[in-house]
Amino acid sequence: MNLFGAVVFFTLLLTFFVKLVSELLNLKASEAGVPDEFIELFDEEAYRKSRDYLSVSTRFSLFAAAVDLSFLLLFWFAGGFNLLDQFLRGYGYSPIVCGVLYIGALLLMQTVIDLPFSLYKTFVIEAKFGFNKTTPAVFVADLLKTILLSLLLGIPLLAAVLWFFETAGSMAWLLAWGGITMVSLLLQYIAPTWIMPLFNKFVPLEEGDLKSAIMQYAAKVEFPLSGIFVLDGSKRSAKANAFFTGFGKRKRIALFDTLIEAHPVHELVAVLAHEIGHFKKKHIIVNLVLSFCNLGALFFLLSLVMNNRSLFDAFFMKDLSVYGSLIFFSLLYTPVEWILSLLLQLLSRKHEYEADAYAVSTFERGTALADALKKLSRNNLSNLTPHPFYVFLNYSHPPVLQRIMRIREYAADRDANS
Repeated sequence: MNLFGAVVFFTLLLTFFVKLVSELLNLKASEAGVPDEFIELFDEEAYRKSRDYLSVSTRFSLFAAAVDLSFLLLFWFAGGFNLLDQFLRGYGYSPIVCGVLYIGALLLMQTVIDLPFSLYKTFVIEAKFGFNKTTPAVFVADLLKTILLSLLLGIPLLAAVLWFFETAGSMAWLLAWGGITMVSLLLQYIAPTWIMPLFNKFVPLEEGDLKSAIMQYAAKVEFPLSGIFVLDGSKRSAKANAFFTGFGKRKRIALFDTLIEAHPVHELVAVLAHEIGHFKKKHIIVNLVLSFCNLGALFFLLSLVMNNRSLFDAFFMKDLSVYGSLIFFSLLYTPVEWILSLLLQLLSRKHEYEADAYAVSTFERGTALADALKKLSRNNLSNLTPHPFYVFLNYSHPPVLQRIMRIREYAADRDANS
């Protein structure tokens, strides 16, 4: 095993070990008991259920990660990457066609490996704790739609990237970066209208107190909306959510039907005020710019190791190829991606606090956001006392208790300055 292989191998083992330690610490931290803030909502039975859900989910997550890692290492050291490559090369396809088939075959194998875990999580774990509403027909339909979209969108994009690196020389990384960036922006624009409705029904929110309150608040903060929609999230899960989609004049609010059923009007408006805060604070733009910068850096670094003989030797490959470089570089890039993800999650947690502050400062009943968060935690069986190390590694949002305490501080500051 050369240096490239050693870096990939030990990174895979290290990330799994860190995941194992953080998960065990998180389970231990859940024994702290119900925080005072939640006593009114979490009785002993509810808290026991939330801990059981965490325990079952954690064990399942660790087992799935161990299986994924084992399959990858077995495939690698059994020479699977080279065997698949030689098999496809035997058909005499062009490098681009061969590359699409090679990467497609690897993704298909990953899908087949992950499918039993997805089925078990949905129909056993989520069902056991009262969350699953997905029928087998909906599950299969979602899977087929996802595969079809992946083929329709993924094949042309992958072929284009391969073509750039096959033909454009030193400019390939820049062209690939620019092409993927443009397509990503286009998808952000068309997804609310053409893609998301393939999976869920978006029904315009009917006239009433909720719609009036939302429109009144949106007008107050000068946030134009092209529509407020109710999403049939209940056909898949009892969990609740809300989100914004689209850009410019095509901005939409999507409320899960489960969210509307569980919260009064003022709490729903507070939740939406938080989401609007992300737009007002430019968090969406910042995240897009950072993701595109990361993509550009990834393509540039890829160009530096393109068709590197030592990298291919690490995976026992006989022949060099652009598509092989894509796969092996993605594994080599794992430690960099891991560190970047920690930094991005740190920024995301900061953004969540800022959006909470915006909601409190612009909505007269902004502290209702704290009440909404508590109810969401109760209904979703959230972990109320996550371990700080686990939060550092995995949380894009601050722990709910910390958010609630900050919301109270923001409200006190607002009242003091009014």
